[in-house]
Amino acid sequence: MSTTLQKAVTRVLSPLVRLLLRHGVSHGEFSSWAKQAYVKEAAHHFGIDGKAPTVSRMAIVTGINRKEVKRLLDLPAEIEPGIGKHNRALRVVTGWLQDAEFHDESGEPAALNYGDSEEAFNELVKRYGGDVPARAVLDELVRVGTVKQEGATVSLLTHGYVPHESQAAMLDVFATSASDLLETLDFNLSDNKNRRLQLSVAYDNVSDEGMTEFRTLGRDKAMVLLRELDQWLKQHDLGNKPPEGDTKNRVGLGLYLIEDNTQAGDGHES
Repeated sequence: MSTTLQKAVTRVLSPLVRLLLRHGVSHGEFSSWAKQAYVKEAAHHFGIDGKAPTVSRMAIVTGINRKEVKRLLDLPAEIEPGIGKHNRALRVVTGWLQDAEFHDESGEPAALNYGDSEEAFNELVKRYGGDVPARAVLDELVRVGTVKQEGATVSLLTHGYVPHESQAAMLDVFATSASDLLETLDFNLSDNKNRRLQLSVAYDNVSDEGMTEFRTLGRDKAMVLLRELDQWLKQHDLGNKPPEGDTKNRVGLGLYLIEDNTQAGDGHES
C-alpha cells in the first residue's frame, strides 16, 4: 500500500473512529463490520467481464479466506427500514418548507391542523408522503423532535428534517450523507473524464466573529440554493411511478459546513 493512500484513509477514518469510540464500539467489532463491507463491495464491483466474482476471486481480492467469505455471503440480507422512513419524513418536511399553501402570511411554514383528510397536515402528507398514513408520519416527526403537537395543531420546530431526538434516525442521516460524499469522491478518483460536481471553500485562520457570521451566511445561502434545486427536482421526480428504464436514478446535491477548531500544539498525554 502506498504511504499516500495510507495517510488519506487514516485521515478519513478518524471522524468515523471518533463516532465508534463514543458508542463503545471496539476495534474488534469494527474489524468484523469492515470484513462484511469488503465482501459486499467485492461481490458487487470486482467481477470479471461483467460476471459475478467467485468466492475464490473475492478471497483473493479482499485477503479474507474462502470459508469466511462464504460465511459472510450467507448472512441475511440487510434490512434498512430507517432509510425509507427517513426519506418520507424528509419529503414531508421539505414540502412544508417549500409549498406556499402551507405557509403563513409572513411566508414561513405555518402551524397546521391535524385531523381528518381535509385538514392541512393530512393534505401535506398526502401530497408529499405518498401513501403513508398522516398519523404515522406525525408520530415519526414528533419522535425525532422535528415537530411538536399541541392538541390538533402541529408546528415545525426546525427548518429541515433534523431528527436530533432520535439517535437511530441521526445515524441514518449520517450514513446516507457520508456515503453519498464518499461515493462522489471515489468516483472522481476513478473516472477523470466524467467527474461529478465536487466543490468547497475554506480558510484556515478565520476569526471567531467571522466564523459565527459565516455559519449564518452559509446556512441562508444554502437554503436558497436547496429550495431552488428542490423545486426543479420535484418536476422531474416520478413519485410512485415505475422508473422509465432498468435503473432507478437517485440524484441530488449535498451541502455541509466545514468547521475545525484546532488548537496550536494539540497533543496527547502518555
